[in-house]
Amino acid sequence: MNPPSPALVTQAAVRRLPRWALILLSLLYVLPGYIGREPWKEADAAAFGLMSGLANGSSEWLSPRFLGLEPDIAGLLPYWVGALFIKVFGALDPEFVVRIPFALMLAAAIASVWYAVYHLAHLPKAQPVVFAFGGQADRRDYARAMGDAALLIFIACLGLAHIGHETAVDVFNVAFTGFILAALAQTTAQTVRLREASEYEAFPKPVVSSLLRPVALGALGLTGLLLSGQPFMALTFSLLATLSTPLLISRRWHAISTDGRRAIMTFGMGWAVLTTAVALALWVFNLPVSYPTELGLAPRLGWYRWLKLVLWFAWPAMPLALWALWQWRRQWLTAHIAVPLSFIAVALVHTVIAADATRTMLLALPPLVVMASFALPTLKRRVTAWIDWFALLFFSGSGVLIWIIWLAIHTGFPAQPAANVARLAPGFEASFSALPTILALIVTGMWIALVRWRTGSVKPAIWKGMVLSAGGSAWCWLLLTTLWLPLLNHGLSYGPLAREVSATLSPTACVNTIGLSQAQLSAVQSHLSVKVVPEQLSNDCDALLVTSDASGNLGDRINLPNWALQARLWQWNNRSQIVYVYQRLKPL
Repeated sequence: MNPPSPALVTQAAVRRLPRWALILLSLLYVLPGYIGREPWKEADAAAFGLMSGLANGSSEWLSPRFLGLEPDIAGLLPYWVGALFIKVFGALDPEFVVRIPFALMLAAAIASVWYAVYHLAHLPKAQPVVFAFGGQADRRDYARAMGDAALLIFIACLGLAHIGHETAVDVFNVAFTGFILAALAQTTAQTVRLREASEYEAFPKPVVSSLLRPVALGALGLTGLLLSGQPFMALTFSLLATLSTPLLISRRWHAISTDGRRAIMTFGMGWAVLTTAVALALWVFNLPVSYPTELGLAPRLGWYRWLKLVLWFAWPAMPLALWALWQWRRQWLTAHIAVPLSFIAVALVHTVIAADATRTMLLALPPLVVMASFALPTLKRRVTAWIDWFALLFFSGSGVLIWIIWLAIHTGFPAQPAANVARLAPGFEASFSALPTILALIVTGMWIALVRWRTGSVKPAIWKGMVLSAGGSAWCWLLLTTLWLPLLNHGLSYGPLAREVSATLSPTACVNTIGLSQAQLSAVQSHLSVKVVPEQLSNDCDALLVTSDASGNLGDRINLPNWALQARLWQWNNRSQIVYVYQRLKPL
């Protein structure tokens, strides 16, 4: 006997969330952070320099390098796409143009999570309890409402805001992970319905081709991960998809028609072929990998720090996913739980052993959101109310704090926040801009209207408990990228440092550098418009930049009496690292 479903949902609770509201919320979340800012450090600035090098021909496409240095984050496809956009739209600002494909990929990641939950929610085992006298949710309406809730949870995740708006490889990887999830969810939904519908005597042939379409989407996701520095993740995900086939056909196989069996085998063979192709690609091609060569099993992050990272980075998806796992504990082997759970396990294990746990954690967000969405039909009203109150207090407090500090920056009142900004950001000069301020005021009014609607709405809806979390996340992110954008550019970009270097140096044809990161090199090359020679000395260069980390043995590399120290420069959020600016002395 099948265990009962823990979901109790009425037809009234699956009312449609207006499409215009979903689209507007997605735009207000995706676009800010991609418009009007300088490249932020480290990955954002380094990737822009690498893509610029590919576009202007100073780097090879099959072996991308920046000034002869390998990229900090391995990958091929994202750098190719960014460079192609720079070449195609060469008349426009390259710093803006290069962000277009990354914004599109973030939007695609959000859409893929919606479709993954939509298809998994169609499964018979994922349906809510059927009431004795009717009134339970319609399957299609239930699936659509669950997809809407998943979109809101994804936007509400705190860890997605910063890294998800960088022009870095990670945005592509999270989108490709979403593609694989959506493809596997769709094929699983169709094959499970075939397996459990014993009345199928004649199977419609068009469904065979419809199984090929999601497999093609999965192939796109796997290929993207292969070419974006995550080949091991691609191989693992494809193996999971292939191994899921026996689970789908293990029961009631005899009750399915011949055409139905052919369709299910097409699904399994398609994923098996993809897995073989991924394995061959790893064996034949020397693809860039985002992990160090020595992939040991020892954790690179302490367990306490790892747990703290998981909790804040994936909030609110992680606690909801754990609750869903508990509530659906009797259905762990059903597709709507087993599929995201397997992806979560793989991503979290990679997070423990990866070189950069924070960026690897981003790949766990799509399956976590899929799992978390199935917690919503099981939540009690008091738990939903607690989530709403937490979101209201947290995001309202954060938004008010952003406005207060902005007011202090421009007026000096309140005095304490103004003094704190002056102390923490020396050299920052505030300038008022009308358009970002008007936009921030409009969106603040929308947040107030959303709070009034949520506190006054009495009609039930699965997605309603996530409205304030998603709306507050989008609101605070937009405030940061409008009101605080000049301050963020001052602290998170290397533009101020590069401009100080430019103002300090005399006119020169090239600049020698020692110890500078790829992001710093990219900023120096972009703002000085001169040739940059890293980690070696050129007699044609009359300028030298050295970081404090590399200055200890500087006398062994250059003849110090021939160089004059011009300045010591640092950034307000990393004052431990100093950049020394030297000028070559002219012979008398």
